[in-house]
Amino acid sequence: MLPWLSSPLPAFPASASALDTPNGLLAAGGALTPRWLIEAYRRGIFPWYNDGDPVLWWSPDPRMVLAPAQFKLRRSLVKRLRNGGFRVTLNQHFDAVIDACAAPRQGEPETWINPDMRAAYRHLHGLGIAHSVEVHQDGELIGGLYGLALGPVFFGESMFSKAPDASKVALAHLARAMADNGGALIDCQMHTPHLERLGAAPIARATFVSYLEQWLPENAFDLDGHYPVVPASPWLNAVPSAY
Repeated sequence: MLPWLSSPLPAFPASASALDTPNGLLAAGGALTPRWLIEAYRRGIFPWYNDGDPVLWWSPDPRMVLAPAQFKLRRSLVKRLRNGGFRVTLNQHFDAVIDACAAPRQGEPETWINPDMRAAYRHLHGLGIAHSVEVHQDGELIGGLYGLALGPVFFGESMFSKAPDASKVALAHLARAMADNGGALIDCQMHTPHLERLGAAPIARATFVSYLEQWLPENAFDLDGHYPVVPASPWLNAVPSAY
């Protein structure tokens, strides 16, 4: 039976107890407050559920991750970075990025980024925890991504593109800034062929969790406060000028 989380404070079961089918489903309930979310990500857990359903928490095995230095910068993308006329910014249009990520793709229903999820991550953005990378061309926002930065890890949530390779440009800037400034890992959560082509690869959940225990130890957070104190991510400020 799937555990139901009813405690007022985060109390997740061990990620190793997640279901095999569907892969990684761990628990239901809890809340989308900063304290719950930060504690989840620190343990390799993330929320993913349909609008109208209870919050579902996941920790899949294997875990799809991208080592920043392993980002595959193909020749065509190099040309776009040099000649595309892109302007890349950080945290200038977080609301617009998350709304664009939440918009239905052509021929598909609405995404899982429902209004409660958008509100939760906007709250995290206001606390300096969630961040967006934006790509502009000719004064228009044409692509971007958002996620959480905790210490040397960026937990990617979603990205969008309104022009060829626009989301790849955002990810290229993020990966380069992390590789050059002490970033260790980009969490991509689930496998997709697109992410694999960009250099992401699966690792065992136990390995991923062991990395997080090393990089984001419990004593790095103020668990007696209203929300955790987040370790600094010095690579963030290098994102706009990575290329």
